[in-house]
Amino acid sequence: MPGPFTLAQIASRLGGRIAGDSQTLIRQVGSLERGERGQIAFLSNPKYRSRLAGTAASAVILAADAEALTALPRIVCDNPYAYFARVSQLFNPRTTQPEGIHASASVAPGARLAARLSIGAGCVVGAGCYIGEGVMLGAGSRLYPNVTIYHDCLIGERAILHSGVVIGADGFGIAMNDDDRWLKVPQIGRVVIGNDVEIGANTTVDRGALDDTVIEEGVKLDNQIQIAHNVRIGAHTAIAACAGVAGSAKIGRYCRIGGAAGIVGHLTIADHVEISTFTLVTKSINKPGTYTGAYVFEPHGEWRRNAVQLRHLAKLADRVSALEKRGTQPKRSKT
Repeated sequence: MPGPFTLAQIASRLGGRIAGDSQTLIRQVGSLERGERGQIAFLSNPKYRSRLAGTAASAVILAADAEALTALPRIVCDNPYAYFARVSQLFNPRTTQPEGIHASASVAPGARLAARLSIGAGCVVGAGCYIGEGVMLGAGSRLYPNVTIYHDCLIGERAILHSGVVIGADGFGIAMNDDDRWLKVPQIGRVVIGNDVEIGANTTVDRGALDDTVIEEGVKLDNQIQIAHNVRIGAHTAIAACAGVAGSAKIGRYCRIGGAAGIVGHLTIADHVEISTFTLVTKSINKPGTYTGAYVFEPHGEWRRNAVQLRHLAKLADRVSALEKRGTQPKRSKT
């Protein structure tokens, strides 16, 4: 493990302003709640300010408006969470494997391999294996165990694909035949993934039916997400676990999509859109902003009573409209 580093050494590498003892020694990152001596924590969400007073961490990262809340040694910066991420990378760099091909690995005779790469013990590279024919992997990319990449898919540089990821399986393309049986529609597109993309465990990205499914650079996908055929996800968008994106949807750049959200196919979402968790998006979103469609939970009995009323909203709206029209009609004068 790298380090330890003093606060001064951390700030010299990453920037920020130090308040308090700059020689405080840091060995690892930690949380406000469970931080220990020798660890540095962070505060970015105001609702966790109460935890600052009781933390056992040796130092903290925070913004200028929270600097006076603690006497602990601290690094003051504009974006504490992003700064904490860089500090965590400093103490926890990615492990590297030695270059070369392990003796127990199996590599197909026709596979073309870069000059500098690492293929670990038991790995299989070739047709019908977890890296299919014609796949291109960019420099610095990492595949964890049991990743499957189907044929002809393109993976950019510095990609991280976690265990169970499947890239390039067939999209859900079926057509009802004249004899009332489903007919499979061949999926002949690819999956094209840009640089610096990370895809979480057991997430699936389907290949395009005709055109490619595209994940642009810097996209971050959490675990157990389904990306259907011909979807396009704009650069630096982040999607949380269990979300589903239906076929041919187009998601803009720098979007944030909450866990278990659902996006209907063939719609477009603008750049800089935030979708709350459990929200179902059924039509295109053309303007940046935050959109929420989840119905707030409540005790079951109350929920049932309110749900019954929701079924009558259309009739209620008609009645209100009729009353408004009556209220705007001119009164007849008495003669």
